[in-house]
Amino acid sequence: MERGPGAQRGKFGSNNMIDDGLENNPLVSRRELSKVHEGAFMWALSLTGRDREAAEDVIQQAYLRVVEGRARFEGRATLKTWLFSVIRNVARHEHRRGLLHRFGLTRLGLLEVGTEAASPDSRSPHEASADESIRASMRRLSPRQREVLELVIDAEFTLEEVAAILGISLGSARTHYHRAKQQLRRDLAGRIHE
Repeated sequence: MERGPGAQRGKFGSNNMIDDGLENNPLVSRRELSKVHEGAFMWALSLTGRDREAAEDVIQQAYLRVVEGRARFEGRATLKTWLFSVIRNVARHEHRRGLLHRFGLTRLGLLEVGTEAASPDSRSPHEASADESIRASMRRLSPRQREVLELVIDAEFTLEEVAAILGISLGSARTHYHRAKQQLRRDLAGRIHE
């Protein structure tokens, strides 16, 4: 029986697991996941409407799928591209569950239509106003255009990687990206001149 400081480490605490990959997903290592975690969390925040708690739940569920092997990395794309796809799928699943839950509560008269949780805002009034203008402009984009733009700008993916994450053609990704940029330019330019 092994004794010493490392004897009580679980299967995910050993240094070999970090280097060798996860037991149920051998092409994925904790080290590589940690390298893309910040961007992955920002993507989850984007998908959840900047709801930090919901984003944390999405990330946790995505990592759980990876660790359990329910989401398997086959090496056909980069790890980052694949992980962002997993996160997107989890966010969609959680969103659908949330809609069904709210619909049920609304039908029972336990939740008013349009009820949302308020989030505190610690930014300056100028920053908050600028951020709100950008968010409002982003909300006016189609969901697909918004996803493409956020993946390119926030997560720094190439359009080829965006196409793989969203399961669309490269031409479609380019079109959505181009149209999103045009729409944002028009919208934000109109706000400046108001």
